[in-house]
Amino acid sequence: MTVAADARNLFTLVRKGIDVGAVHSHVRKPFRFLLCGDASLIAQLRAVLLSGHAEMTVPLEAAACLETVGMHTTLVTDPREIRAVIFLGHPGDCANADFSSLAVLRVPILALTLDPQGVPAGPAAPPAPGMWDEYVVPSLDAPALRGRFFTHLVECAAGVEIAVGRNFPVLRETVAAKLTRDAANTALKVALASAVVDHIPLVGLVLGAVASAGDMVAITGIQVMLMLHIEAAYGRDPDLGRTWQLLPIIGGGFGWRTLARELVGFVPIAGIAIKGAIAYAGTIVVGEGVAFFHEHGDYMTKGQASALYDRTKADAMRIARDLIGRLRKKP
Repeated sequence: MTVAADARNLFTLVRKGIDVGAVHSHVRKPFRFLLCGDASLIAQLRAVLLSGHAEMTVPLEAAACLETVGMHTTLVTDPREIRAVIFLGHPGDCANADFSSLAVLRVPILALTLDPQGVPAGPAAPPAPGMWDEYVVPSLDAPALRGRFFTHLVECAAGVEIAVGRNFPVLRETVAAKLTRDAANTALKVALASAVVDHIPLVGLVLGAVASAGDMVAITGIQVMLMLHIEAAYGRDPDLGRTWQLLPIIGGGFGWRTLARELVGFVPIAGIAIKGAIAYAGTIVVGEGVAFFHEHGDYMTKGQASALYDRTKADAMRIARDLIGRLRKKP
């Protein structure tokens, strides 16, 4: 009850700085994915990407986000809206394709090869702008595409992820995962900056209390915005009032930040990493908890949230120590 009450008080403070209008603007950001290659495969991929809308009706604005083009077609779409080109073919097709006319668009070209007998494969990172790389899948359905292809397609849409999730329900889980990682990295940096201030004697004496309060508000603000962003990606208009139903998720994050602040005083240098790790892991749990809620219509159990937290903490500690190491190297 205490954690929940503290979370409510903090939420009241944080909501004053939340810009719901900014979330609305993200929903409406224009983007396009260009499709080219084998016509039958293009039709299959369009069907997958446009699946999942309510009442099985595809909104016109969602369909307009996918534009089929020829390899040498003069484009009519605003090039600034294009986020990626998806070339679809069978084994050997992409190696023989001429991507030069598409490379001038300076966006990644994801060559999707359907090979029922092949081993699923793809690059570790999305192709650079104007370059192409091949993704091999055994079938053109959501389970087969949810690996690196969906992940990299969403990464190519940096800055318009919410609009992507809004228009393509099949990508919402992947969009939520990216938004969560980005928010967690931001929370980590805020927590580390505050912890470093706390351990500089003179600055910590003068600003320590302010920094401690400030980072709590900042991290909670990051988490509340993350909740609104994920809700928007799942097709809901941003509503701070409705966010109250998700307070148990925020409450857990609040408790982890409090623990981090206590630990940082006992183990100065390692404590900085612990504080950053818990800010990171807590934000991951908030994001994945909200996505879980929208996917399943219920909260994660305490056991599921704890397991998720344990999985992310080790990664967060490595990230935090790496950042601390960089700070030490700076003159």
